[in-house]
Amino acid sequence: MDGLIDRIPMIVAVAIPAILAITLHEAAHGFVAKWRGDDTAWQLGRVTLNPLRHIDPFGTVILPALMYFTTGFVFGWAKPVPVNFARLHYPRRDMVWVALAGPGINFVLALVSAMLWGLTGDQAEGIGAWFRAALEVSVLVNVVLMVFNLIPIPPLDGGRVAVGVLPDALAFPLARLERFGMFILLGAFFLLPMIGREIGVNLNVMSWVLGPPVDWVIDVIRVLSGNS
Repeated sequence: MDGLIDRIPMIVAVAIPAILAITLHEAAHGFVAKWRGDDTAWQLGRVTLNPLRHIDPFGTVILPALMYFTTGFVFGWAKPVPVNFARLHYPRRDMVWVALAGPGINFVLALVSAMLWGLTGDQAEGIGAWFRAALEVSVLVNVVLMVFNLIPIPPLDGGRVAVGVLPDALAFPLARLERFGMFILLGAFFLLPMIGREIGVNLNVMSWVLGPPVDWVIDVIRVLSGNS
């Protein structure tokens, strides 16, 4: 019990940036959808900074907590913001802007967090040290969320961007993958590594796909925030 109590400050330092990142990610989708003609999310009260409107009990709370305590890695999702793409002014083009809004706000959050981190001292103690740690977590969480969502597989944002910009011959088959997209991702990121551990082969697709772009984006943020 004492060990768990000791970890509460760090758990909170992880939870707050993660909830903020997910909340603003989803709200940004709804805001841009309204701007481009579809107010579905707005009418349902999903264009809000209230995290309770976006939290999925399993994907946002239970699964991330289980993974944090068992693997140290945090993965989860929020309730997706409903968008009626047919109501957008220019459905195919505007779908791209709606999709990019989520990763875009995550990049902004990561950049602002890095700028604030640069204003804190590395000798900070108490609440100052906690705040500095939370900012570090915020940079990493937002960059990982941005990069993950830009994977070009529907229903991720990157998949919707790809469907919107690719020629029809490629866009239509990719769009039809949406019903299987989450199963593909879960299999690639969780099932394959489990199989790899059993057969003694590194099948950690997560590190292959996310590692290099996450490192690159963090390097860019360091430069832009003056922390390089």
